[in-house]
Amino acid sequence: MKISNNDRAKILSQALPYIQKYAGKTIVVKYGGNAMVSDELKDAMMNDIVLMQSVGINVVLVHGGGPEINRMLEKVGKEPTFINGLRYTDEETMEIVQMVLAGKVNKELVQHLERRGGKAIGLCGIDGSMIRAQKLEDGVDLGYVGEIVEVNTKVITDTIADGYVPVISTVAGGGNGGVYNINADIAASWIAAELGAKKLILMTDIRGLLEDRDDEDTLIPMVNISDVPKLQRQGIISGGMIPKIDCCVEAVRKGVGRAHILDGRIPHCILIELFSDEGVGTMLY
Repeated sequence: MKISNNDRAKILSQALPYIQKYAGKTIVVKYGGNAMVSDELKDAMMNDIVLMQSVGINVVLVHGGGPEINRMLEKVGKEPTFINGLRYTDEETMEIVQMVLAGKVNKELVQHLERRGGKAIGLCGIDGSMIRAQKLEDGVDLGYVGEIVEVNTKVITDTIADGYVPVISTVAGGGNGGVYNINADIAASWIAAELGAKKLILMTDIRGLLEDRDDEDTLIPMVNISDVPKLQRQGIISGGMIPKIDCCVEAVRKGVGRAHILDGRIPHCILIELFSDEGVGTMLY
């Protein structure tokens, strides 16, 4: 579809109040799912991040990398194992997780942003003792899966102050010198809260919170966090949506302005959410 210069001018004019609203503010984006696997969606996502940086928004990009980890495990002949939706991480798997997340995936994302004219620095939770964790004790032994005990934002704020987008992989250090695999949604929620972010955005592979999980036309666009227990009792919040909603609720309770669950399958979904009246996912407030 060809857009006329007049239409472009109207779009930019309509976006101006939103650009002014978010300029100088911090937005934490958790990046994963289909948006990370598809080259087309990855290109759109990286362009969005560079545009946000260019108009003065402080973007913090927190990423996972499950599919890449699985591919590397397959290459070494190791079967991925999940318990209650969490990856069982023995010592060998932890070495692969650290190599893939803090190495391959993290540096590829930095390169993508730099090629589009952005400025980015790759970090992991170990750098500057950013994320400190301990072994997750949840009744089941998950190996080197950790739960966060502290987030130190200095390395993040220093990176932003120097004009760079911090690109953060969720590998954390433990007080005993160990290294832990951290859920990226949880890490993004903690980081957003500690930074006092304006928004937390979780990218996922569905439209958002649906009243009927089999019907994407039943999207619930806004949820007050006080209504979450009722929605859980009704079964509307269930399955894999529970931990994502919990992350959003915790972030908002700790002072994050708004939390959003967005459909990463939609190109430029972040720009649509930030710079238009439409919105494309579920916002928790």
